Amino acid sequence: MSILVLYGSQREESNAKKLTQVVLEGIPHHAIDLRNHTILPIDDRRHVPGGFLPVDDDYDTVIQEVLRHDTLIFSLPIYWYGIPGRMKNFFDRWSVSLRDSRFDFKEIMRRKTAYTIAVGGDNPRVKGLPLIQQFQYIFDFVGITFGGYIIGQANQPGEIENDLMALAEAEQLNRILRQIVQE
Repeated sequence: MSILVLYGSQREESNAKKLTQVVLEGIPHHAIDLRNHTILPIDDRRHVPGGFLPVDDDYDTVIQEVLRHDTLIFSLPIYWYGIPGRMKNFFDRWSVSLRDSRFDFKEIMRRKTAYTIAVGGDNPRVKGLPLIQQFQYIFDFVGITFGGYIIGQANQPGEIENDLMALAEAEQLNRILRQIVQE
């Protein structure tokens, strides 16, 4: 099993990243920090003759890496009760991949399992649930198995260290992933 984590925060050492590092401690994985990649918004040409036009950005590089891995972890802050812009652009561009003649996107994605790790500061265990539901709908649409999620509560840098429940859930997911990797 190969694991890819996609970080969606604007901050290099975000609370979501720190929580994800607990999940992945001692587990081989690859990581992509979307802060270091340019993924432009979608120019929706689904219903235009000729379809989507090539875009000069990093989307293709990132999606090719996603296609290579079995397990995906989406690590992100909860921004205004939703997915941060860079990661949202990435998901919006899946419409392009669904029409890409180089591969059968849904067929490849349905063989994957994904997890979401989200951190927010305004009662995130309640107000972050619509974000988790959005991930569930995205995963359902392309056939990804949703392995689960962790929602942490933190706002200021480093504050995630005070969320003992999220840290315990991260340690539990670490144990589960270690077992899966060993099989």
